[in-house]
Amino acid sequence: MSNIIAIAGKGGTGKTTLAALIVRILKEENSGSILAIDADPNSNLGELLGVKDISTIVEIIDEISENPGQVPRGITKDRFINLKVQESLNEEEGFDLLSMGRPEGPGCYCFANNMLREVIKKLMDNYSHVVIDNEAGMEHLSRRLVRIIDTLFIISDTTAVGIRSASRISKLADGLNIKIKNRFLILNKSKGNQDLLKAEIDKTALNLKKVLPLNEEIEGASVKSKSIFELSDKNLVLNSVRDIWKHQSRTGQGRLA
Repeated sequence: MSNIIAIAGKGGTGKTTLAALIVRILKEENSGSILAIDADPNSNLGELLGVKDISTIVEIIDEISENPGQVPRGITKDRFINLKVQESLNEEEGFDLLSMGRPEGPGCYCFANNMLREVIKKLMDNYSHVVIDNEAGMEHLSRRLVRIIDTLFIISDTTAVGIRSASRISKLADGLNIKIKNRFLILNKSKGNQDLLKAEIDKTALNLKKVLPLNEEIEGASVKSKSIFELSDKNLVLNSVRDIWKHQSRTGQGRLA
């Protein structure tokens, strides 16, 4: 049974960085096979993980739609796309990456979302851990690409607006009847003012798991398109996320929670 870890939050809060850090830590711990899913069309999880020449689900769908003659006789288009998506899985050292991608135009994501859901169903049991970087607008949660989440990290910046957005994400998940074993609020890019937001956090009924400081090394790596694996082993944010893993390991469950 896979350990499903999902990261959600509004744009700019650092959710993709958190997803990449979790993948790095899981890889370092040799805690089993890892599937990283970039379910955000506007995200760069693959880039943060140092993956080159990323194949995406949207690209595969577009290619087959433009050249339907490549679909073999005796197989449906949906089935052929499903097979091609699984074949195009980006296999890296220590983890695999599945990327949603984005269309060239403002097309509908319905078919791509349905395809991603089917692929996830087939792949999940093949991995010990599945780390999902969700879309900022909560689109993928609303489409229920997964029905069970072991740990949902909802990330926010240290603003009242960000915390309210985190609360809405949590309520949306409840309304969709997604089964969530653990959910936690993480404040990111803190400049030491989180105590001023305690009242706002208390309104959310979310468990504040960690406060991550604004980090120059991570901000610089993002600007220079560096992989998360290039971060110093002593990086403060990296070690803060490691603490989450170590704490959970001590509980005996072996899960990020």
